[in-house]
Amino acid sequence: MLIYLIGFFMGILSGLAMGGGTLLVPALVILMNIPQHTAQGICLAAFIPTALVAVITRLKQKNVKLKLTLYLSIGALLGAFLGATLANHVDAPLLRKIFGVFLVLMGVYEFFSKPRQEN
Repeated sequence: MLIYLIGFFMGILSGLAMGGGTLLVPALVILMNIPQHTAQGICLAAFIPTALVAVITRLKQKNVKLKLTLYLSIGALLGAFLGATLANHVDAPLLRKIFGVFLVLMGVYEFFSKPRQEN
């Protein structure tokens, strides 16, 4: 039952474009005792269907700039390949610490950043 609740909240965060992985990876590691590398792989695989639903919803609302999306996707694909390759060469405890520091830094940034004006 716990895995369904984790997935449910991951889906909500993904749909809100807040990054379900911020919940999923720590939840899998801490609550389900899954190794860090495996948790990150599961997160990426689970992201595909949730992202697809979110993209379809955003496309229907005309909230996607396709040309910009294409440009970002090219860089993202290269970065994802590099990041996945690098993650395979990092020990799980260090990878967990890097992920934790990243989450803390993002939280601090979000807390102190000014709200953007809508166009």
